Amino acid sequence: MTVTSTSTSAVDPVLFAVDSAGVATITLNRPERLNAINLAVRDLLWTYLEAARDHPDVHTVVFRGEGRSFCAGADIAEFGTAPSVIAARRARHERDLWSLLLGHRCTTVAVMHGFCYGAGLELPLCCDYRIAAEGTTFALPEVTLGYIPSAGGTQTLPRIVPPAVAAAMILTGEPIGTEDALRWGLIQAVTGELVDAGRIIRSLAGSQPRRPSQARQVSCRI
Repeated sequence: MTVTSTSTSAVDPVLFAVDSAGVATITLNRPERLNAINLAVRDLLWTYLEAARDHPDVHTVVFRGEGRSFCAGADIAEFGTAPSVIAARRARHERDLWSLLLGHRCTTVAVMHGFCYGAGLELPLCCDYRIAAEGTTFALPEVTLGYIPSAGGTQTLPRIVPPAVAAAMILTGEPIGTEDALRWGLIQAVTGELVDAGRIIRSLAGSQPRRPSQARQVSCRI
């Protein structure tokens, strides 16, 4: 199988590759920070989602995480470091990553393992399919830091799981495991190992791209 990639270094915080079957893989690559999403990661996610959208042969986008976890959420080390709140807000509006993902023409799949917390769960909530390895945990712990999920989780989560379950996750910040996540519809499949997800992804390879008119509408800002 031929793989092409725009990444130039193993230390790039996000990796991007397109295989000969038309599947683009976007890999969060900050394992030392449990793939926490910082500004550099946001910018690369935007760039690679646009690249997949504009690539004529790509019909499926798969998100993965390098190391022990899919993503532990936003990188709190960057909280409060923006030189201007107004400039930061303008940048988020001009590059609304979550709306780009929600309205993407390709079928989107999140393959998760380890921790999927905060933005690390909100990103998969914007995808069409969510697959998790056994032992994965999911949470929206923002309440423990004194704020609410700000990447659309307050809207996307109750559209996928029962409202009472969504409220409990958002208001308590407590994690749930794969058994409950599968029962409540948060994920569509549990795999013994991440490699098992390849079978599911291959079955989606023939899926038709979503039309923009079918995209879900959610206001997402982070």
